[in-house]
Amino acid sequence: METLVTGARGQLGRELAYLINKAGRSDECLFASSEQLDITNPSAVLETVQRMQPRVIINCAAYTQVDQAESEPENADAVNHRGAAHLAAAAKEVHSLLLHISTDYVFGNSGSHMPITEQTAPNPMGVYGRTKLAGEQAIRASGCRHIILRTSWLYSAYGSNFVKTMLRLMHGRPEIRVVNDQIGSPTYARDLAAAILQILRSGVPDDKLGTYHYCNIGACSWYDFARTICEYAGLSEKCRVLPCSSAEYPTKATRPPFSALDTTTLRHTFDLSIPCWQDSLRGMLSDLSELS
Repeated sequence: METLVTGARGQLGRELAYLINKAGRSDECLFASSEQLDITNPSAVLETVQRMQPRVIINCAAYTQVDQAESEPENADAVNHRGAAHLAAAAKEVHSLLLHISTDYVFGNSGSHMPITEQTAPNPMGVYGRTKLAGEQAIRASGCRHIILRTSWLYSAYGSNFVKTMLRLMHGRPEIRVVNDQIGSPTYARDLAAAILQILRSGVPDDKLGTYHYCNIGACSWYDFARTICEYAGLSEKCRVLPCSSAEYPTKATRPPFSALDTTTLRHTFDLSIPCWQDSLRGMLSDLSELS
């Protein structure tokens, strides 16, 4: 097997499977769900990796329940930190490249409203961000060959995500309120999957290893995102989308007020062209209608 993909039933794992199957290369990959490969079990990880000897490990597995993580820090750490460490140790053992997915939540409230570069010092605000940062640090400390891709506001036609939640609410309510004081970059998981495959096609020489940012081009608030979803889905006459503040919609975990990521380094290093978030949203909604 050329490639091991963990977290295969998540949004990104399923988009990777879609693109790889479409290219007729599914026989080169093992897509492992959390039931098939529990990355919190170091012996299971090492046994699988030693048996497969993959050229690349793509880690899509993550504990992503941001609010629930505040009540379950051990569970979040087991997946986001220690699970990543187990994969890194196994990758080091068999000389595999580990491509690991991280998050904008490793950044907290920087006070800046400029897109965040890879040189910005992480400062997570909650358990989810802290455990994802700890996973990054464990990978770097392992000495394995690695690429860490931080992404943000991921959505897809698969799984549960903001776009699908908004569509469900818009079909069922005449009015919804969405926070307008948290800014970030929506990212279509299929675009991220395509970028991962292009990065891997480059062969990833040692001078291109490291940490990068990937998101769709442009930034918006959750309110702007929801209003655009409503418009593109043709639901503007059915449901009103109104702004509210984060104070009016309290959550267990504090969200970064501004977490738009700067993708310049990734685009230049791997000659990537990244779509703007509005075009990608249209594409996802079209894909979703085909799956319905």
